[in-house]
Amino acid sequence: MEGALVVVHRPSASGGRLVTLRRYGHEETLGLAHSDHDLIVFLEAAGVVDPESVLDDARRLEWRGGSAHRWDAE
Repeated sequence: MEGALVVVHRPSASGGRLVTLRRYGHEETLGLAHSDHDLIVFLEAAGVVDPESVLDDARRLEWRGGSAHRWDAE
């Protein structure tokens, strides 16, 4: 995942957060996560070797529009 950036977008009103991955100048949607477990599953499917280590690594993952690890609208 060298050079890639994962973005966990703001929580939706109905719950969950959109997760996108930007790599090679292209953004792809990984899915709508409702928990850290969902996020880890999406990262594994995208080829991230140690996805749990990415969750709090600001160089590789950005939490937008809400607190990290918070999955419902605040």
